[in-house]
Amino acid sequence: MKTVGIIGGVGPESTIEYYRLIIEAYRERQSGSGVSPVDSPAPDARTTTNPSIIINSVDVDRLLAWMKKENLTAVTDYLLGELERLARAGANFGVIAANTPHIVFDELQRRAPIPLLSIVEATRDEAKARGLKRVGLFGTRFTMQAPFYPKVFSRAGMQIIVPNDEEQSYIHEKYLGELLKNIFSPETREGLLAIVDRLRERDRIEGLILGGTELPLILRDAAHNGVPFLDTTRIHVDRIVSELLS
Repeated sequence: MKTVGIIGGVGPESTIEYYRLIIEAYRERQSGSGVSPVDSPAPDARTTTNPSIIINSVDVDRLLAWMKKENLTAVTDYLLGELERLARAGANFGVIAANTPHIVFDELQRRAPIPLLSIVEATRDEAKARGLKRVGLFGTRFTMQAPFYPKVFSRAGMQIIVPNDEEQSYIHEKYLGELLKNIFSPETREGLLAIVDRLRERDRIEGLILGGTELPLILRDAAHNGVPFLDTTRIHVDRIVSELLS
């Protein structure tokens, strides 16, 4: 059995969601019929109720402080050290359960001791499968202003559309000040949905990337006013489970 190593804790609530969704999807695929393997009369040798998961919870405050100072070398070195810990613990491949740290993903992938699965590449593949061309992006300011999403999506002929400066400030402040602290208020939800409407009318987006793994915890619907949401957590989980079962 393969073991996935997860860099978590960048948002504790979303890390919990990763864990829950991986187990749920793994059991469903293992059963093949929606019945838990433990209830199956004759499970095969590979069947197990749970996948093998190692979670390494890292210091989000330290990461954010480096991000604010644009010290990406420190971010890379720190995450690389944590990936090495996962490798020593027996992980066969690794994932980062957050979007923002993917700003240094290319360098991490080059230096990491185990293969890494990108949340951005998985989301690109999902957007391409849906036939989307102009896709909005929500996330921290670091994610919305960094080139890693546009670079990956442009290779598939897709354009990333980000909110304006005022809208980015609102999303970023709510993300760090509320969502990362497990605060999900109806007022913030309405504020975020209002920005979705403006992006649809002003920028003609065809879909929206929930480019922060806390965002699906407040924007739980599959779409809003005809704009489908790309839930990066669930998309990443699907890729993880495929790798676990390969």
